[in-house]
Amino acid sequence: MSSDYTKLIATNKKAKRNYHISDEYEAGIVLVGTEVKSIREGRVNFQDSYADLKNGEVFLRQLHITPYKQTYYGNHEPLRSRKLLLNKSEIKRLAKKINERGLTLIPLKIYFKNGKMKVKIGLAKGKKLYDKREDIKKRDIKRDMDREKKNY
Repeated sequence: MSSDYTKLIATNKKAKRNYHISDEYEAGIVLVGTEVKSIREGRVNFQDSYADLKNGEVFLRQLHITPYKQTYYGNHEPLRSRKLLLNKSEIKRLAKKINERGLTLIPLKIYFKNGKMKVKIGLAKGKKLYDKREDIKKRDIKRDMDREKKNY
C-alpha cells in the first residue's frame, strides 16, 4: 500500500493558453538547498522558461527562483540552468520529437511527490493568434451554456 502524496507548488498558467501540449513527462530536478526553501514558499516564476537538450541531458532554462531571504551567504543565482532527471530512453524520444517536428519543451508544474521535487514538462507547439481566439470563443460558449443550465 503505497500512497502518492503530492503537493502542488506552482503551475504555468500561460502554457495551455500559448501552446498545444501533446505529451507530458515527469522529471526530477537538481537544486541547491536555498532553491528548495524558496520553492517551498512558492517563490517561482515560469515566465519565458523552457527546457532544452544539450549533450544528451535536459536542462531547464530561465526558470526564476527568487533568492531565499534568510540566507546570510551562498545564495543561489535566480536564473541559473537546472538539470532535469529523466531516463535515457525518454531523453532519446524527446530529442527525436523535438528535431523531427519543431516542438519545444516547457515546464507546466512544480510539485512535491513523496518528499521529492518534481517538474512536469510538456512537449509543446506554439499556438497561432487565431487558435487562441478559437479557444476563447469555446470557453465563452461553454460558460454561457453552464450559466443557462444553472438557471433552469
